[in-house]
Amino acid sequence: MGSAWLSGINLYATVFMLGLLQRFNVAHLPGDLSYVGHTWVVILSGALYLVQFVADKIPAVDSVWDIVHTFIRVPAGAVLAATAFANFDPSVRLLALLVGGGVALSSHSAKTATRLAANTSPEPVSNIALSLLGDALTLGGTALMAVHPVVILGVVIVAVGLSVLLIRMIWKLMSRLFTGRSSVSPAQSMPPRAPSQTRRSPAAAA
Repeated sequence: MGSAWLSGINLYATVFMLGLLQRFNVAHLPGDLSYVGHTWVVILSGALYLVQFVADKIPAVDSVWDIVHTFIRVPAGAVLAATAFANFDPSVRLLALLVGGGVALSSHSAKTATRLAANTSPEPVSNIALSLLGDALTLGGTALMAVHPVVILGVVIVAVGLSVLLIRMIWKLMSRLFTGRSSVSPAQSMPPRAPSQTRRSPAAAA
């Protein structure tokens, strides 16, 4: 569940860090997760993480990147969770797949909504700071998951609840922002009409 939650924030950093931990025998990953320690997986995930590290710092690119990765991070988080339960019954693996996908969706949605709100600001400081915070959270969380898995499980449970509240708050804020811009009715925006001239009688017109 920890790997699924972290993959929703930064998939490539999560896989890269897990691969390093497995490859250097710092941690022995459960199930079939040990495959992330293969050389080609470590190199590929590290290269993709470098690309995301740069893309994350550019507001317009970051917004598009997060939207596209909705179809990558969530399924990958589900697969990582199910892979960790490879030695269990198929029903347990299916449950892990569904729960892992939901956990990844919660963290990805919270990150996407937060970054989208920050990207509307013209100053680049908040966007870069949030990007660096996400990198630190992913790398540090992966290391914590390998050393204290029970602790990261508690963090995931709390984070899922906070993600729901955060998404609702940001959604309301963005809704107020856009509805405030369109609250002026067309009748209010139109200039007042000039008073009509007094109608003259036919005799006066003659």
